[in-house]
Amino acid sequence: MMVSFSSPFVSPALEGFALGAGLIVAIGAQNAFVLRQGLKRRHVFAVATVCFLSDVVLIALGAGGMGTLVSSHQGLLVLASLGGGAFLIAYGYRSLRAAFHPGVLKAAVQNESPSLRATLATALALTYLNPHVYLDTVVLLGSVAGRHVGAERVAFALGASFASMVWFYTLGYGAGRLAPLFAKPISWRVLDGLIAIVMWTIAFSLLKPYVLRAPAWLAGVW
Repeated sequence: MMVSFSSPFVSPALEGFALGAGLIVAIGAQNAFVLRQGLKRRHVFAVATVCFLSDVVLIALGAGGMGTLVSSHQGLLVLASLGGGAFLIAYGYRSLRAAFHPGVLKAAVQNESPSLRATLATALALTYLNPHVYLDTVVLLGSVAGRHVGAERVAFALGASFASMVWFYTLGYGAGRLAPLFAKPISWRVLDGLIAIVMWTIAFSLLKPYVLRAPAWLAGVW
């Protein structure tokens, strides 16, 4: 039996797709990594699949009511912010080093061949060590999904998950079309420099609240 466009499930599904796409299609650590893997044409399917399935899990948790639990436990967000910020600083340094050292750059372009396990570990870290992912998928999408009930909530979650699938596979495989442009080392310099900026910008946004509170905390200790 075909579902018509007048079906009550189409509207929440489209709402989920639109909101999911709006949150996912943004310059971030995860998207920058998928883009780079697509340009290198290495482990593209595996990386896109991990990112997509991670979103499915987080969206399902949010639609199931986990968003309220996460937002009410600030300790979890603090730990995720500190850990994610540290990881993004390290990853940004790695990208900046590749951009400013020709020798490292050539090795990255020509000879670098990280194992599938290492690549997937990086993808998982960029996904689950970034509190913004939880706020977007679990909390925000979960709160909107909570306005629907029963099958309509499922339709909303499926729509958001479909947006994630379309985006990550399109980004990963679409990036391969830009590969000729990145035959020149200068292109990798620019990309790695931009990735470093993105990583450090996100790290700053995660750590800023705690850095600003540090003087008051130290004053209380001493």
